[in-house]
Amino acid sequence: MSQFMVEFTLPDEMTEEFLAKIPRQRQKINHLMETGKITSYALSSDRTKLWCVIKADTELHVLEILSQFPLIDFMEPTISELMFNNTATAVKLPMFSLN
Repeated sequence: MSQFMVEFTLPDEMTEEFLAKIPRQRQKINHLMETGKITSYALSSDRTKLWCVIKADTELHVLEILSQFPLIDFMEPTISELMFNNTATAVKLPMFSLN
């Protein structure tokens, strides 16, 4: 399974329709993170860019996942397959013992 970085360009103007779909978008993202399909999700402070890392077999599979996003009609995605993606959570820490 590969990892893909998806960079989204968000609309300059946030319409009422866009804002109304944000709660469903967050719910979908949370579900995809819980199932391990999305490992990272970030929004720029100026709210013009959004990034996520998706685990998928192919770019077509990434597109299938993106099609489930309630806000996809408002986003312009650019997909890049990653060679690797190091994260701080990937570092193994010793297990804490209660003894």
